[in-house]
Order: sequence, then C-alpha cells, then structure tokens
Amino acid sequence: MTATAPAGKTKDSAIATKRCMTPEFRVSFPSMFKPKAFEGQEAKFGLTMLFPKTTDLKELKRAAFNAAVEKWGTKDKWPKNLRLPFRDGNEKADMEGYKDTTFVSATSKQQPGLVNKAVEEIISEAEFYPGCYARATLIAFAYDQKGNKGVSFSLQNVQKIRDGKSFSGRRKASDEFDAVDSGDDDGLGGMDGTGMEEDDGLGM
Repeated sequence: MTATAPAGKTKDSAIATKRCMTPEFRVSFPSMFKPKAFEGQEAKFGLTMLFPKTTDLKELKRAAFNAAVEKWGTKDKWPKNLRLPFRDGNEKADMEGYKDTTFVSATSKQQPGLVNKAVEEIISEAEFYPGCYARATLIAFAYDQKGNKGVSFSLQNVQKIRDGKSFSGRRKASDEFDAVDSGDDDGLGGMDGTGMEEDDGLGM
C-alpha cells in the first residue's frame, strides 16, 4: 500500500514537518564511508550525536513528535512504552564523551553527504573521526516492527564544523608507565644483557 500524506498536506509538506537541522554535536561511532551492521541487522551508514545536556533540542523533538502524530495520531493514542531517540549519556558514562550528554543515533541505507565548514566534500575518513564536532540534517520517522514501537531519525547530510580531541579508546602512555630512574643502572640487575647471569665455571 502506498503511503499517503495526511489530508490537506502534500507528501513534501508532510516530510517537512519531520525534517530538522541539529545544533552542534560531538561525533561518536561514525560510519560515513562504509555501512556497518549490528546484531544481525541490515548494514547502514550512520553516527551517534552527543549533545551537552544544556543544548536546546526543540527542533529534533518537534520532528519526532510530528512523526509520532503522523503514525499514531494524538498523543493520547500513542503506544505505551514508546521508544524515543533521546538517551541519557550518563547511562554510558564509562564511555569517553558520553557523561552529561543527551545522545541520539541516526542511520541511513544510503550514504549521507559529508562536507566541511567550507561546504567541500570530505573524502578522507581521517578527517571525520570520533570526537570531532558537526551538525546534521535529519528526518524523523516512526516504526512498528516485531513488537517494537518508537521514533528514530534518518541521517540525511552532515557538515563537520571543527576538530576536537579524538575518542581513540587508547589509554595515555602516562597512565601506562611509571617514571624510570635515569641512573647508571642498565636495568638488567647485573646480568650480562642476555637476561642470564654469567657462568663462572664454578657453578656459583
């Protein structure tokens, strides 16, 4: 069955009510150049957006609200336990960058456009990395699949705004090692450099 727009609205105008541009966010788990699959799901492009809790997300919430209304009608008719796309980053506070944020994921079956602040296409994965800052255009959609009902976002296009500290997942060298005494001791404990004490032929 072909989907139709609500009465009095064209398909384009209905989509417009669910379209939004995000404020600046920090990028986490980007897959902008190659689609990735999770837990047996279809491979998709996407990223996770980390917003400080003080960020005004009214445009995203407006789009999500309109998608839910289009699917189920007025709010009193929405399914119980409806899954919304806005998650508390403190649930994953052990992950770098997530503490005191609201995080939102967005995916796409088609590769989204990706440009820099001069609106030039980004073609290097090294230029768009976890920890940099960006903004994106999204379209909210409602779903009802296998008993799961909720609202999510389709990723349209992304613009990198500025660099940031990379989320490498690698521990700092200063956290791995202690300082080493710079004295004359070669660190071999009087051994001959092979890790074995010299044999003096006396068995001593």
